[in-house]
Amino acid sequence: MAAGRPHTEPEPVVVIDTREQRPYAFPRSVVRTLSSGDYSIEGYETVVAIERKSKEDAYGTIGGGRERFHREVERLAGYDYAAIVVESSLPAFLKPPPYSQLHPNAAIGTLLSWSVRYRLPVLFAGDREHAQAATHHLLKRFAWYAQEGTLVR
Repeated sequence: MAAGRPHTEPEPVVVIDTREQRPYAFPRSVVRTLSSGDYSIEGYETVVAIERKSKEDAYGTIGGGRERFHREVERLAGYDYAAIVVESSLPAFLKPPPYSQLHPNAAIGTLLSWSVRYRLPVLFAGDREHAQAATHHLLKRFAWYAQEGTLVR
């Protein structure tokens, strides 16, 4: 950025996957089918993605839908940037949903192992509101770095 030039972040058009059942609201968004993830940026759909998980969904997909979720994680690993944003704090995540038979150590161990193996950050955002804000911020920053040509790949 040139000296004296004001820092203006672009407001990207967020692409929301058609399968997202409870989509976040963004200032600018469109609904389209994404090949991976729940959220992306228009024009960058194959290079950036955010996968949103509620605590219940995370336990369900790690336990019962593990193979499908693992394939999703492998696809996301091929993106320039991808992350999993969990609508839970870490302490709350360690208290499994009542129906879950999955031990919390297995759930967190899986997420952290995949985070290292696939270089896929996992953010425990606290709640839905903060997860939405984190998702928006991550996508805006990706758009900013991509626009400025300073994105390290």
